[in-house]
Amino acid sequence: MTTLTASITESPTVPRTPKSLKVAFVMSRFPKITETFVIREMVEMERQGVEVEVYPLQRERTSVMHPEVDSFVRRAHFTPWLSIAMLKAHGRYFLNQPRNYLQTLGTLLSANLGSIRYFAGAVAFFPKAVYIASLMRSAGVDHVHAHFASHPAAVAYVIHRLTGIPFSFVAHGSDLHCDQHMLSEKTQQAAAVIAISDDNRRMILDVCGTHNDLKVHTVHCGVDLEEFCPRSEPTPFERGVGAFQLLCIGTLHEVKGQRYLLEACRSLLERGVDFECHFAGDGPDLQALEKQAHALGLNDRVYFHGRCAGPRIRELLEIADVLVTPSVPTRSGRREGIPVVLIEAMASGVPVVSSDLSGIPELVKHEQTGLLAQPGDAAGIAASLHRLHNDRQLRLRLAVAGRQEVESEFNQRINVRKSLDILSAARGGK
Repeated sequence: MTTLTASITESPTVPRTPKSLKVAFVMSRFPKITETFVIREMVEMERQGVEVEVYPLQRERTSVMHPEVDSFVRRAHFTPWLSIAMLKAHGRYFLNQPRNYLQTLGTLLSANLGSIRYFAGAVAFFPKAVYIASLMRSAGVDHVHAHFASHPAAVAYVIHRLTGIPFSFVAHGSDLHCDQHMLSEKTQQAAAVIAISDDNRRMILDVCGTHNDLKVHTVHCGVDLEEFCPRSEPTPFERGVGAFQLLCIGTLHEVKGQRYLLEACRSLLERGVDFECHFAGDGPDLQALEKQAHALGLNDRVYFHGRCAGPRIRELLEIADVLVTPSVPTRSGRREGIPVVLIEAMASGVPVVSSDLSGIPELVKHEQTGLLAQPGDAAGIAASLHRLHNDRQLRLRLAVAGRQEVESEFNQRINVRKSLDILSAARGGK
């Protein structure tokens, strides 16, 4: 195979944001290894001159973290479920603004009636939200930026109501698709809403009304084009000294559709394709997938690598001949937005096969930047993989086009700048 030679386009000069802007990130759990998009946005905002503060709702206990997370963990504002300081914060807000305090709590509870998960989250996180509001006000936070339209956005809503600090939230996937309780209230109070896909943006406007058209924006997640760049050497398969390498990265969960990839692998085996399939990630479906691989006679061809940090992911991308994300909607309505691993693979010059679902076609354009199959269509996945195995020119064409698509629409530096411009405009240019 001719080595992929797509050039790294020169990123335009990015104006720096004034140092005085202090943005507080709110997320459900931190540090969560699957939420690389949050970490990257924080890193890039700091690179562009923003002072970033981190206020997680819960601390994720993990021994595997991305290297760039360490500095944020050390200075993150982790809060207890209950403390004397928390009780004092509630007392101050109740005494100083009793009507607003009670109305905010009332809206939080009433807007989430009918959703066990969101109502329970409102009850559990309201004490923390009030305490975090006092911390942010003391810290001089200028803007609250919540990742996910679920609990983090609800907490940002409370903080805004109590302090007046403007907030925005980012809607990704299942946080939006499964449950829309309180979405209208959050959108109404937010200074800006950012959807990671046009598909998500349309859904928000369908639920909250088209009068929010100027408030709801699409900004795709991105990657660092210097961190993920086209590999300089052909894979072992391309050199004729190894099996065709399939790679699937993500939590082992129903929504990721890994069971359909295993079924496709069985079809490849029956067609006489020499391949190996690597799963990077852990999750609740591990045992079921291991059992399925055994039942399909794939034990010697399927490898489960467990939870992997950034450096290991890049190593796997170096040898992958194709990345597969066979996403499916779950029975509960959960579905992905645009899996970030697709962006990483395409930036690395790896051909991709994915599902025609949600915002994925905004990145993977069928037959142009990758191949798409219908969700849950194992035969379609197998057919796409068989084509890529047999067609060297198709692999190269998709790899080059995929890289160009990421350079054009999923450049982290440019897209973070877009987000900052949105936040600045929402704050009146302050």
